[in-house]
Parts: sequence; structure tokens; C-alpha cells
Amino acid sequence: MADPHIERRAALAALLAERGILTDPAWRQALERVPRHDFLPDTVWGEDLDAGDGRLVAVARSHLNWSRWAYDDVSVITQVDDGRPCYPDGRGERATSSASQPSLVVEMLQALDVSEGMSVLEIGTATGYNCALLCERLGDEHVTSIEIDPALAERARRNLAAAGYKPCLVVGDGVGGVPSRALYDRVLATVAAHDIPGAWISQTRPGGVIVTPWATGFATTGLLRLTVDDTGTAHGQVSGDAPFMWLRDQRVPAGGWRDYVDEGAPGAVEYRTTFNPMPVCDADPAGGLALVLGVLVPHLSTVRYPAADDSGEATVYLYDRRGSWALVEYVPADSDYEAHRGGPRDLCAEIDRAHRVWEAAGRPGRDRLGVSVTVGGDQRLWVDTPHTPVA
Repeated sequence: MADPHIERRAALAALLAERGILTDPAWRQALERVPRHDFLPDTVWGEDLDAGDGRLVAVARSHLNWSRWAYDDVSVITQVDDGRPCYPDGRGERATSSASQPSLVVEMLQALDVSEGMSVLEIGTATGYNCALLCERLGDEHVTSIEIDPALAERARRNLAAAGYKPCLVVGDGVGGVPSRALYDRVLATVAAHDIPGAWISQTRPGGVIVTPWATGFATTGLLRLTVDDTGTAHGQVSGDAPFMWLRDQRVPAGGWRDYVDEGAPGAVEYRTTFNPMPVCDADPAGGLALVLGVLVPHLSTVRYPAADDSGEATVYLYDRRGSWALVEYVPADSDYEAHRGGPRDLCAEIDRAHRVWEAAGRPGRDRLGVSVTVGGDQRLWVDTPHTPVA
């Protein structure tokens, strides 16, 4: 009996090609050969639509959605709450591992711009599917993959072996890379980073490429492609959106603004400010202002509550989930506003400065912005070229 999944793999590849996403024949061949369904666990996870409370519910292999998701162009959640669903009824709160959306997988693989004989370090083995594609394209001996979660790593090892692939698999924290196999021609991260680890740069040979989701927690996570120069500094720009889970030690703490804003806390002060919070609230998450704010005002989050009377007034909360917050009572006709703040940082002043920097740079869109990262972890934002840094 013919394997129906062969046709589904071919159909997925054809769909991505028709959409102009899959353009490299070698990666198309890999996509047609690697069985994605064999890398999915018996239980995956989806939003509990019946309860409507945003929690995640188990979806068994026997469920129609499991089979459908295997070859739809969708990400599939494969682990919640680091393998320990946090609710007594077995449901989960946070997705902590997934099989990435195939179109995004293809975009990242093609961004690597690999050729025969190149070595690749993958950060985040997860199910092993992405690793299998790398093995299919480059050969097992050229692929190294590291996974922080021992249970996921073991499952990936079994998946890869069953599919006939034997890359070098390492259990450990991908922040440190795999120095024993360095230097690499390419580094591919399947987890988002706010601070690009220096080890990724030091373990990439000069002229090599790092492809990673780059997250600020405020702007939309973007796909960052960095090239390492002879001085050990990596330079690159964001090429599109790349929604991924974060490196575990860089995750955004859970909770909403009420968990981080305490207007009655000792040391909280009331004052007047000329800072207008509306441009921040209205910033396009995928735009240049949001990226500048996310880099220059680390850990920023905002919430706006418009008045119910259509007056245009609003209460705006700004907070960093680390003890600093501000509240601004916005009134359209005013030029200064009632404000409250607490914690060591003056978030209004930081945001106002970042906004002015963006305006002074010509209000660049995200497509004009780039970043340079040193082995020591310094990140410098720039416009158009690394020679024109954002002040």
C-alpha cells in the first residue's frame, strides 16, 4: 500500500513553492523526503476552544487535528510548561516546544545559504524534524544539534534514528553552543534570543552566518541574519517575522500588568509629565519604532485602557516586569499629564529618549534597521549600515 504521507509532503512543498517561499530545489527535495508526521509525539497541544479560556489541551494522535496539522502550514505545540502541565485538569498554560511552521522553517533554512560540505550547529533540536532536513541536505556528519531538555533530546534522538539520520546530538544549554565541534560555517537557532549569545559568534568561522529569531519582548520577533566578520563581530538585519519560543534563561516572565504595577507601594510618586504615551501605544509591533523601543528600553511592556466615553482619554501603564513601572493619564487636549511611577527606572524618560532617537534617525522602518553584536554581548542598533549607529 502506498504511503499517503508521501503525497502530503509533496503537496506541502508544492504549496510553499507556489507561494514563492520555497525557491531552492535542494531544500524542496529535503522537504519531500523527510516525514514530518514521524517527528510529532503521540500527544500534541492546541487551544481549548470549548472552554475558551486560552489554556492548552492535549490532542491525541487519533484526533483529526493531529493528522491535519502534520502537513498543514502551521506550527504544532509539542510540549507545554516544560513537560509538566501546570493545571490540575492536565491542561497547560505556556507552549514550551513546538514543530515550527513549515513555511518559516523553509525561510530559515534558505537564509542559511548553505553549500555542500558546510557544517551547521542547530540550537534547539526539539522534535528533530528541522535537524533531519539539515541532515538530508548536508549529510549527518556535518550537522550538530543541541537541546536543553533531556526528554525532548531523547525523543528527537529516537525520531532521527528511526528516520535513518545520525547527526551529532548534544544535551545541554544552547546558549553555550557546542565548542568541541567548532568552528561552524552556519549556526541556526530555533529559539528566540533577546541577547545574542557570544558563544554563537565565537564558534562561527569568519564569513559564517548565524540565523536566529531576535526578540525584544516589545516588538514582533524578527528573523535576524548575521554575518561574522574577521574581528569577531556579527552584523545583520531583520528579514521578516519569526514567532518562536524564547531561550529558557531569556524568557519574558509570565503575568499581566497587575502582577508588576503596585500604585500603593512605598516609594511610588505622583508627578506631571510632558511625555505623550500614545505614539508608543500606537506603534506598529513590526515597525521601526517598536524595534528601537524594544532595544533601547529593555523589557518594556504597555497596556492602554481607553475611556468609555469616546473622549480619547486613556490610562496607560508602562512596566518592565522587574520592579519599574509608570502610569500616565492621557488627555488629548493637555500638553502635560498626571503620572505615577515606581521602581528604579524612569520608564517615561527612557521611552521619550528612544522615540526622539528614532525620529532623529529619520523614522526608519524595520527594514532599514540592523544590529551589530560582539562576542562580549554588546549589541548596537544601526540604520542602513553598521557605520550609522542609532545614538
